[in-house]
Amino acid sequence: MPLIVLPTSQLLWVRVAALLFTCVAFSVAAHGAWLHHGGAGDWCIFCWAFSFACTLLVLLVELFGLQARAPVSWKNFPITVACYACLLCLSASVIFPLFFLRAQQPHGEARGYRIAATVFSCLAAVAYMGEVSLTKARPGEVAGYMATAPGLLKVCQTFVACVIFLLVSDPVTYDRHAALKWCMAVYCICFILSMAVVVLCVGECTGWLPFPFSKFLSAYGLLAAVMYLTATILWPVFQFDRQYAGGGRASSETIAAAALTALNFLLYLADLAYTARLVFVSA
Repeated sequence: MPLIVLPTSQLLWVRVAALLFTCVAFSVAAHGAWLHHGGAGDWCIFCWAFSFACTLLVLLVELFGLQARAPVSWKNFPITVACYACLLCLSASVIFPLFFLRAQQPHGEARGYRIAATVFSCLAAVAYMGEVSLTKARPGEVAGYMATAPGLLKVCQTFVACVIFLLVSDPVTYDRHAALKWCMAVYCICFILSMAVVVLCVGECTGWLPFPFSKFLSAYGLLAAVMYLTATILWPVFQFDRQYAGGGRASSETIAAAALTALNFLLYLADLAYTARLVFVSA
């Protein structure tokens, strides 16, 4: 029977806090916030529930000392989960009050529940930020790839790409010109490759590649930065220029997609710089 160990570390208490905050957030929202099914409400509930479940899994594995038996790399899995949970809770902390406090302006008991869910969502995001800060690699420290700056940037890149997919798909805004279809191809290709890197690292499968993983990261980082540069230029030109976009006004979704495309380009540029430093300076 495995021995239960209760480490009293700062990291433990941060994870317990994140567990409690996410539990309260989705419990309060589901119980008395009177959310409509579908759309933003379900997304926020998913963010909190997913983060809660993953944090509970990490705590149980570490509590029972089962890290060696886990089918994933424990140097990479907890910080990857924490980074995704941080971004999910952060998005829910923005979306939930916009849709359910500002837009609907509820009264009475439902308003109190919605305010409580928003507060605990923000607290959960802060707790996950603290966990990422505590577990990320320090200079000179031997750590998993996902604990380094390029690894954390991969998580951010995939998350931003998912938000872009949601913005450009409902309604579809990328089918009017070949240039916009190219932008969509950029989002998809870079998302798939970045997610593949995350899966390979978390699954500890980087040795399966027929070429050195570091060279793959360098080549892919350069390719992705160049591809996102083209999308950063083409998307606003073909969405906002009257010559190509017609006479209609640009929607908030296309404007947000343009801003997030530029953001992801900066993330890929930073990723390329960090990867080049890790590969070439270390060599």
